[in-house]
Amino acid sequence: MTALQKDILDILTNDARIAPKKIAAMLSRSEEEVKTCILAMEKSGLLVKYTAIVNSEKSENTLVEALIEVKVTPKKKEGFDGIAKQIAAFPEVKAVYLMSGAYDLAVFLEDVSLQKVSAFVSERISTFDGVISTATHFLLKKYKIEGVLTEKEGADNRISIQP
Repeated sequence: MTALQKDILDILTNDARIAPKKIAAMLSRSEEEVKTCILAMEKSGLLVKYTAIVNSEKSENTLVEALIEVKVTPKKKEGFDGIAKQIAAFPEVKAVYLMSGAYDLAVFLEDVSLQKVSAFVSERISTFDGVISTATHFLLKKYKIEGVLTEKEGADNRISIQP
């Protein structure tokens, strides 16, 4: 990775809305040079997606989010990649990571209910050849998303337990 690529990625990671013209000014480069570099990173797959981070507690999003820990037996010639790609192919799966430690794959998914998530785990993930076990964790509250706090400092956002 070149120094220019790294600098552009640092800027876009912090705010993907920044226009190439502004990035060029920030880096003392030409706009054309920045545009060419961004296009090359997109074509090579280095720059995968531009996205917005949404605090689901403040939106009308009612999807249930879960982390599923998956232990697997790696297959010959495929390792963990084969099963990870199979799991990643489902639209409700938002991310799949190979992990070190107590389990092999971390699967993040969203669905409309706890029952749908449960059915996904029992009817899909656990049926794959090589899956040894799963453990499902439901996300209850997000305090920080992609490096950004979800609540403003000083705000009292505790949940009341009084009727």
